[in-house]
Amino acid sequence: MSQPQPHIAVVKMYKAREEIYPREVSGRFSRLRWLCVWLTQLVFYGLPWLSWNGRQSVLFDLGARKFYIFGLVLWPQDFIYLAALLIICAYSLFLFTAVAGRVWCGYACPQTVYTEIFMWIERRIEGTRSARMRLARQPWNVEKVARKGGKHLAWTALALWTGLTFVGYFTPIQTLVHEATGLTLGPWEWFWVIFYAFATYGNAGWMREQVCKYMCPYARFQSAMFDKDTLIVTYDGVRGEPRGALPKHEARAERGLGDCIDCSMCVQVCPTGIDIRKGLQYECIGCAACIDACDSVMDKVGMRHGLIRYSTDHAMKQGWKFKQVRERIFRPRVLVYTGLLVLIVAAFFTTLAMRTPLKLDVIRDRGSMGREVEDGLIENVYRLQIMNTAETARHLRITVHGIDGIALATSNAIDIDGTTSRVVPVRVRAPGSRANPGSNKITFELQSLDGAKLDVREKAVFIVPR
Repeated sequence: MSQPQPHIAVVKMYKAREEIYPREVSGRFSRLRWLCVWLTQLVFYGLPWLSWNGRQSVLFDLGARKFYIFGLVLWPQDFIYLAALLIICAYSLFLFTAVAGRVWCGYACPQTVYTEIFMWIERRIEGTRSARMRLARQPWNVEKVARKGGKHLAWTALALWTGLTFVGYFTPIQTLVHEATGLTLGPWEWFWVIFYAFATYGNAGWMREQVCKYMCPYARFQSAMFDKDTLIVTYDGVRGEPRGALPKHEARAERGLGDCIDCSMCVQVCPTGIDIRKGLQYECIGCAACIDACDSVMDKVGMRHGLIRYSTDHAMKQGWKFKQVRERIFRPRVLVYTGLLVLIVAAFFTTLAMRTPLKLDVIRDRGSMGREVEDGLIENVYRLQIMNTAETARHLRITVHGIDGIALATSNAIDIDGTTSRVVPVRVRAPGSRANPGSNKITFELQSLDGAKLDVREKAVFIVPR
């Protein structure tokens, strides 16, 4: 007798992705998003083409190990400034998140910005939301191939230009474009142009909300920076529930209905496909598209705005007005973040302003120990590594102090071009009778002779034979 076969249950570990077709929306927050798109992209695409002192205004020349940022030139020794800048960005993100939730994600994050641009191209070529959905369902034909192909060609062109611009921050953009049009780019330039173009095309064209939901770590730890007074996109359930659709001329209150007419417009415009009426969800990027959509519907049915709005958890539960919400902005957490950020920014710019454009390193020639020369003088040989981090050439004077009668036996005047380093061998002599046998501490001093008040000192050791 055959045994019954056991029932096998298949459990899928990952939910299949449902294609999202966001509806186009207009409103004050939509205009704000597009303002951020224009500002960020004008900066990104425009900066490499600006000139400063006959060179590219912003250029990270990795080969020469120099970072040019307008009139500022940073060297590897200035890595501390990059670390400070990253700390400033981190604290700024903490502050903005504590005050207004994922406002960075909704308006200025590169993923959001490029997704917005790619969706705009998609709408211009494939049409409205319903037209795109029909196009996706219909079988492949000439029209579908033309529309889909045209969209992907436009995406590819934009992605390649984006990749080229990105590499243009590390290789002079004019040289890069000239070589790209002649197909003579080097292997590394080709790699990074294609890599960054592919990342832009894949993230903004195909993955879209999946980057925000699954790849971005910020969505996972953002709740640690939220509190009950953080501004978030919220649905007013007290006012909106229970939902129901009724003609405008019928009284909703008499039917026991709230203001939400259950039109699902807030869901249709959401770039991550969530229903904000279910409460705060980690997928929400705070773009406020649902606010614009709901406000437009409220206008059509003759009801007031604000069914979906920026508010806080405390405000929704206690029925606060916006004035009360605004008063809770300056709470202890926000004040701590603001104070730390102000201190770090002040220290960063103060240190940057006081930064000396001359650097001096002294290396004693170990192959030539202290030796006695004529007239009872002791001579030591050094190599001075002089770096001029500014773009202005300098005329400098070298002096040495620390022992009575110590002086240079070589020329004490040198010239050094801007943004260059130079090794200068020098011979230093001191009376043997005025120095102690063994090591003696001395100081090299570098002074500018061209009117600039620059004075750099570096300690060294002068050896007197025993």
